[in-house]
Amino acid sequence: MTLPFLRPLIAAILLTGSALAAGAQDFATYRNERHGFSLSYPAGTFAEGPSPSADGGVFVSRDGNARLLAGALPNDGGMGLRDYRAFVLKQSYPDAAIDYAPVRDSWFVLSGTRDGMMFYERVTFTCGGRLINSWAMLYPATERQVYDRIVEQVARTYRPGAASCG
Repeated sequence: MTLPFLRPLIAAILLTGSALAAGAQDFATYRNERHGFSLSYPAGTFAEGPSPSADGGVFVSRDGNARLLAGALPNDGGMGLRDYRAFVLKQSYPDAAIDYAPVRDSWFVLSGTRDGMMFYERVTFTCGGRLINSWAMLYPATERQVYDRIVEQVARTYRPGAASCG
């Protein structure tokens, strides 16, 4: 049993420990002007790499072992959320061990392990389903203790965008 007056102290210690474990580093914010989505990432861990288009960003860890990808694409085929989820599972994560996969009205998450790599992908349908916003982090399972905390921090800052809805 925890004495009530100790709860704030314990919470402060846990928050401090969590920040230290995640590297307690400065975060940079990536904003995609075209589609309006944004997220923050630890600048000491990831560097923004060359992006193939104005639809997203690519970030690579300093050691080259992890990737953070963020982007948006039009849902020209009018695919439904659950159908798109099945498509992503089949195309990107076949034979993966999924350990977290909530589905809501306009978004889903897929998280698990495949071939020694952890993945966390968040997909959000915006603009009435006409635009698909997503971000994903891929990292070695052996470094899960470090990157799981970073995933949590990025997830808290992610804001899907609807700037290109028209």
